[in-house]
Amino acid sequence: MTHGKINNLLKEKPIALELRKVGKVFRSDTGPKLRALENVNLRVLQGEFVTLVGATGCGKTTLLNLIAGLDTADEGNLCLGQGLRFGDNIAHVFQHYTLFPWRTVVSNVSFGLQMRSVPRSERQARAAKLLASVGLEGFEDAYPHELSGGMRQRAAIAQALAIEPKLLLMDEPFGAVDDSTRNELQEMLTNLWQENQATILFVTHNIDEAIVLGDRVLVFSERPGRIAREFKIDLPRPRDRMAKEFTDLFIRIRTALSGQLD
Repeated sequence: MTHGKINNLLKEKPIALELRKVGKVFRSDTGPKLRALENVNLRVLQGEFVTLVGATGCGKTTLLNLIAGLDTADEGNLCLGQGLRFGDNIAHVFQHYTLFPWRTVVSNVSFGLQMRSVPRSERQARAAKLLASVGLEGFEDAYPHELSGGMRQRAAIAQALAIEPKLLLMDEPFGAVDDSTRNELQEMLTNLWQENQATILFVTHNIDEAIVLGDRVLVFSERPGRIAREFKIDLPRPRDRMAKEFTDLFIRIRTALSGQLD
């Protein structure tokens, strides 16, 4: 893609998120400071699905926390696109589901709407529709402990989507489920993203998952974390894991993760 074409693309799609030279340092009274992130530069367009891969402890979760407003950067600038506000239309899905055990599934999904004073009938209707879209129709009155791990994550994703976020941050949300369930959840998430057109930033350790889901794959360096490589995924959806192009990308990303940057 030429420089002119890139500029045209950026004009067509507004920016959802931009980070410029962002850094984060953790300090303690008893030990040395820990530099988690350094010189992170990132631009995400509205409606993009961007996946991040990297070694444990490289700062991927810290980056999501900064974007979510759960922590603040020590260096650089973090700019949200027009209409995006911390605590308003940014949703966060974690690896371990964040459902309230004392609330039913439908009550969990509608909780964010309740906090926004949405009328009961409206929030119940929206929650029921979302539960159907994630394959949990008929489980509205179940409690989290009555669901499998995969079902709980489906409910957690429905909970995040209930507020109709413009930016969805996902921190290894499928890391605790088996491969078969993971594949089902990947397909479900892709379908929901195509329907809702939210911007998604998705952290994973799984290269296969990053390619299946992402428009782009960003490879994080070891700590202090920075974006070491970027891979544009031009494969048609649904992605064919057996295709040569898929395998070639997998090898290139794995090579980048091993530090053998070409």
